Amino acid sequence: MSERITTATAYSATEWDLLTRLPGRVIVAAAQPGPGRPHRGVAAGLAGLDAVAAGRAFDSDLVRAVVAAIYARHDGPSPPAAQLAELVDVLAACRAVVRVLDRHADPADSAAYRQWVQSVAARVCRTASRALPGGPLAPADRRFLDRLGGALALR
Repeated sequence: MSERITTATAYSATEWDLLTRLPGRVIVAAAQPGPGRPHRGVAAGLAGLDAVAAGRAFDSDLVRAVVAAIYARHDGPSPPAAQLAELVDVLAACRAVVRVLDRHADPADSAAYRQWVQSVAARVCRTASRALPGGPLAPADRRFLDRLGGALALR
């Protein structure tokens, strides 16, 4: 059995781009208002960015390498938010990431990455729900997180 490598060198440029862009796409999708999900404030997006940054302290070489790559990226503006926020596209990207991780990542790093991405979305949704009276997680946010968790093979 070959040893799996957790740095960018183990992935094609396309795969690495998918891994490093997914957290931002998840933030946009989680922060996007919709049916049962009223306007999300700036605080929700900032919570997502904080959750990404928290990946620097993860006990996973892969998560730390992805966060470092996100912060080191200087390749110009990202695609328009509307393009990033399509939930179906984000879920498809999550499933693609799971396939990439299955091929290249150590199982512990794969699980850590997938849980980290889910935690980014959860923090955005929890922050947005706190702005609502009563503060429990909105049913639409629960459904979003459940669908995301399914696409990330966490359930």
